[in-house]
Amino acid sequence: MRILMTGIVFMLLNPNLEAQTDTVTTQAAVYNRPFVAGGETTIAIGGYLEGNTNYFSEDGVSEGLSMELRRFNIFLYSSLHPRIKFLSELEFEHGTEEIAVETAQLDILFHPMLTFRGGIILVPLGHYNLNHDSPKWEFVDRPLVTTEIIPSTLSDVGFGFYGKFYRGSWIATYDAYWVNGLRDGIIFNALGRTDISSGKSGEVFEEDNNGSPAFSGRLALRHTKWGELGSSIYRGVYNSYKFEGTPVERKRYVTLTALDWNAKVGPATLNGEAAWAFIDVPGDVDEIYGKKQWGGYLECVYPILQGSLGGFDRARLNANLRLEKIDYNVGKFSTTHENIFDEVKAVVFGLSFRATGNTVLKANYRYHWIRDNLGNPASHVAGFQFGFASYF
Repeated sequence: MRILMTGIVFMLLNPNLEAQTDTVTTQAAVYNRPFVAGGETTIAIGGYLEGNTNYFSEDGVSEGLSMELRRFNIFLYSSLHPRIKFLSELEFEHGTEEIAVETAQLDILFHPMLTFRGGIILVPLGHYNLNHDSPKWEFVDRPLVTTEIIPSTLSDVGFGFYGKFYRGSWIATYDAYWVNGLRDGIIFNALGRTDISSGKSGEVFEEDNNGSPAFSGRLALRHTKWGELGSSIYRGVYNSYKFEGTPVERKRYVTLTALDWNAKVGPATLNGEAAWAFIDVPGDVDEIYGKKQWGGYLECVYPILQGSLGGFDRARLNANLRLEKIDYNVGKFSTTHENIFDEVKAVVFGLSFRATGNTVLKANYRYHWIRDNLGNPASHVAGFQFGFASYF
């Protein structure tokens, strides 16, 4: 403790210490957007637009072609002081079906190793939740694990600290925050099974449903040549276990852990993430409402043409492949000792044309194998998607 306090005092008494410019780590992704312009402007506005078409069939039955304006997001940024930053993001999803404040955070830099952050923040759970803007990615849809196990985009009200350490070619980062947390919808939802994304609620920005904040943290290590490896944890009480201050049932916890990695191997870019969820559910329904879930994906982006293409001087045409799987209920039936399935496997491949670093056209083919919890023969979902995304 004495060493820790001495370090904090040293940082506070040495305000002129500056970090190296960080534009590559996952932690820096929230400010690594073109409208910020390196933080040199006092006030900036920007955003991104994302749209796509979908043509899917399930076991040969299709509803035809549809088009979707998936997201229109607006960013506001202000540098109030060289050491104080404000950033917000307003999201219009599926046209105006859903309007939400995704981010509204204030950062106060005491030292590169100690920055306070408070407000509506992105929970540091995995790489994708912190770095999810569509113009940065080559696929139309987000990986299944990042929407079904990690309910991206996961924002919450809270506060905490983050920082980074430099040593040669290595960068180490940490994030640690306390937030209101996920809610009862994890169990009480229309799907009839454990669904972590249903635990999100706009009411979380007003108050905690149980007075017991959740904790989320991430540690990552990055090498300038080898890429980044991150480890995350999220743990909190999700149920409303008190009524007018009186406990009416025991606390039930949800715990999420994740590993993420990204690297350059020659001209190829590799990204991957795996997550595990442990949910405390009532014992009489734990075979229906899964108490353990997991998922993961691995993708490869390979440039096949670069240079002057279609009138753009620094364009790139990429070939892309993603493999993914999620299991909503890990375990066995107590009576038959047979495996509980309830899982999805998927493969996605396609092309993307990146006219500039901030604008991309995407063409994907997706194929899913979906099995119910009894393990009946899989149903098959397949389809084509064409999409576009651009910062502005």
